[in-house]
Amino acid sequence: MKVVICGAGQVGFNIARYLASENADITVIDRDPGLVNKITDSLDVKGVVGFASHPNVLEKAGASEADMIIAVTHADEVNMVACQICHSMFDVPTKIARIREQNYLDPMWSDLFTRDHMPIDVIISPEIEVAAAIEKRLQIPGAFDVYPLADGKVSLIGVHCTENTPIVHTPLRQLTELFPTLNVVVVGIFRQGKGFVPTPDDELRPDDDVYLVLDHDHLSRAMDAFGHSESEARRVVIIGGGNIGLYLAKSVEENHPQVKLKLIELDKKRAEFVAKSLKRTVVIHGDSLDAEILNEANISTTETIVAVTNDDEVNILTSLLAKRHGCKRAVTLINTTSYAPLISTLGIDTVVNPRSITVSNILQHVRRGRIRSVHTIADGLGEVIEAEALETSSLVGVPIREAKLPPGVIVGAIVRDGEVIIPRGGTIVRSHDLVVIFSAAEAVKKIEKLFAVKLEFF
Repeated sequence: MKVVICGAGQVGFNIARYLASENADITVIDRDPGLVNKITDSLDVKGVVGFASHPNVLEKAGASEADMIIAVTHADEVNMVACQICHSMFDVPTKIARIREQNYLDPMWSDLFTRDHMPIDVIISPEIEVAAAIEKRLQIPGAFDVYPLADGKVSLIGVHCTENTPIVHTPLRQLTELFPTLNVVVVGIFRQGKGFVPTPDDELRPDDDVYLVLDHDHLSRAMDAFGHSESEARRVVIIGGGNIGLYLAKSVEENHPQVKLKLIELDKKRAEFVAKSLKRTVVIHGDSLDAEILNEANISTTETIVAVTNDDEVNILTSLLAKRHGCKRAVTLINTTSYAPLISTLGIDTVVNPRSITVSNILQHVRRGRIRSVHTIADGLGEVIEAEALETSSLVGVPIREAKLPPGVIVGAIVRDGEVIIPRGGTIVRSHDLVVIFSAAEAVKKIEKLFAVKLEFF
């Protein structure tokens, strides 16, 4: 499998890292020699310095033999032209492009990316993906991470444990006894900066971040069991009227009419544009770090603040100021990964990382075979994989306790004929079941042994 990646920034680097770890033949193009040297020094990939939209550069990168191009440079136009050239001149079968400018994505121009015009097979819009991820978190206020699985029948959520969490200091094997009818499995624990896949003898501790796979119909009960009975926010303030903030506000207006929205934007012209684009959101022009502006937004009675400006420091400081003024919960966009270890100690409830969301969405379109979707969680703790079990899989036809699962692998849920089954030791997986598996990062390769189809790409 040969893949050409255009762009060696954070997103391109992480996609290359994931694909190279599973022995794909990767070539990365970037105009910055420093970024190309960094990625070739760090990963088993080839590097080409040059403009990704130039035919001679694409040819040098091996586009004529490529199975896929993933264009994630900082320029939408470069990504689009690179895909066009790879289609027209090199006949690359699969073309994926990151496109940020919302004008290109307007439904009015939906024919633009058809095969007859600009043939791009998959378009990833980070702003739309991030806004959608934040909207999911607003619906489940007690969770800092939310991933719908199995067509919405199963959910993967992350929750934070405190001293008041009812089940702390309780071995996980006792959860079934305490909640016999609750369909939930603890698949990952993040403790003191380190993540691990728990055993039945492990117990939860205060300050743990816990990942759960559960029957979506049992979501409310599960949140209560883990000490999170927060109601959905009715008053929300969005900080930043850029593409993410605007798209989120539009989506909330359309899908959650009960929510009262306010939006603070620093740039006056942008604030005026956002105000004209929204129907019932109150738009305030001003600096979110100004206490008077926060008071004007009635931050003390606000349930959730969502900080999504282009400046990480502004997002962090505004979130902290808002909570100090009485706001109950902060959802904060942060691009800089080095800040991650500090966030939990600061009191920020939920961090949204655009890079992780973009990489996860691209990888979902890269994998093929019986793999339905893949979600990378906790910045490398592991992956949640949806896959169809085939007759030849070693997982089929035997109780899970006898299936010899690799260390660091947990079967979180099984969907059979539309019914969600939370597996126990004696549960038997059947052919054509949809299986949700959590795997620690180091065990992902071993997952392929559970299925007849290898975890291949595209």
